[in-house]
Amino acid sequence: MRRGLAALLLGIALCLPQLAQAQSMTLCRAKSEMLELGSTLPVARKAMAEQKRLRILALGSSSTAGYGVSNPAFAYPMQLRIGLEKALPGIDIDVFNRGIGGQDVEEMTARMRSEMQSNPPSLVLWQTGTNAAIRQMPLDKFERRLREGIALGKSLGSDFILMNLQYVPAVVAVPDKEAYEKVMASAAKEYSAGLFRRYDIMRGWYDDGMPYAQFVQLDGLHLNDFGQKCIGRLLTRSIVSALTGP
Repeated sequence: MRRGLAALLLGIALCLPQLAQAQSMTLCRAKSEMLELGSTLPVARKAMAEQKRLRILALGSSSTAGYGVSNPAFAYPMQLRIGLEKALPGIDIDVFNRGIGGQDVEEMTARMRSEMQSNPPSLVLWQTGTNAAIRQMPLDKFERRLREGIALGKSLGSDFILMNLQYVPAVVAVPDKEAYEKVMASAAKEYSAGLFRRYDIMRGWYDDGMPYAQFVQLDGLHLNDFGQKCIGRLLTRSIVSALTGP
């Protein structure tokens, strides 16, 4: 009897972390309009239709690299790959993670060509803006480098999705963070790129009563496991909708 009870209690104890994680992920949500990219991703669509493959280059800084997650699989690029493989059966999916911690738009633009030539993608997912805002990069310089990067990438034959700033304490403290967000929205529209509105999505979490501790690490900047996994899942929904919608 005691052995049976001990085994039952052990089983419950082992299941608790998984149950807590599953319950936590039910909080992963965003309004449907927040997930609209504003682009049908024609190059990626063509690659899927003609080659049955989708190659995505995830270019970014520490949040793309997955800084601080407890498992590399929780980083949003890997979550994106997992989600796309489930949502797009029969399509060969690959997501190349080229996140380098601490980099800003200037450094990523400088390596854009070599990264794209090393792993030719049909879609570039470019996460940027957070470091530029925190470091107060002059807005005109940020806009110039951003547009140079998109123009170069487009000339190499890829669709683009811009992923904008994070809504975290370190960014919220920046007085003109919305200006960087607006620059990214304007550039995305001009170059017919998609825009994943990470800033507004995460602000929605906070405004709905989710504490920062739920999605941000103790440094007030980087996403924790929940934040990374949730962004990956929502990004998957956005991309699948753009690729399969009318």
